[in-house]
Parts: sequence; C-alpha cells; structure tokens
Amino acid sequence: MTMLVHGYTSKKDLAAHVGERLNYEETSMFGNEFKADGTFSVAHRPLLFPAAQRKGKGREFFARVTMQGGLIASVK
Repeated sequence: MTMLVHGYTSKKDLAAHVGERLNYEETSMFGNEFKADGTFSVAHRPLLFPAAQRKGKGREFFARVTMQGGLIASVK
C-alpha cells in the first residue's frame, strides 16, 4: 500500500526535509501504514487535495521513505 504525502512539490523537495516529520495521510482501510521506524512507499497526488491544501501546484511523484525515530531518514 502507499500513503499520500502533501506539502512537497517534488521528490527532491521531500528529500530536502530529511530530519523532519513527514506530512502524510493514511489511505489504508486495514490499519495504519505509518511506521516511526521503517520503510514504506509514498505518493504525492496533488489533484486529490483541494486547492487550499496543495501549497503550490507540485507534480505527481512516488518515493520510498525510511523513517527513524519518527523523522525522515532517507528518500529514494
């Protein structure tokens, strides 16, 4: 499964936020996917959010995010 992230304009912008908390929205109906320590897939789908939440246009992207202690450790 893939979680939605928002507030990032590109994968490069997401990678620039290493060391910060992840802005995400759970999408699974089977339980939380977020792991404070672990790796998971994320997607940025700007057209799914209302204009007020988009914070700029941004583009669609997918990434693998590794978290450590609830903070972004790496983005691939």
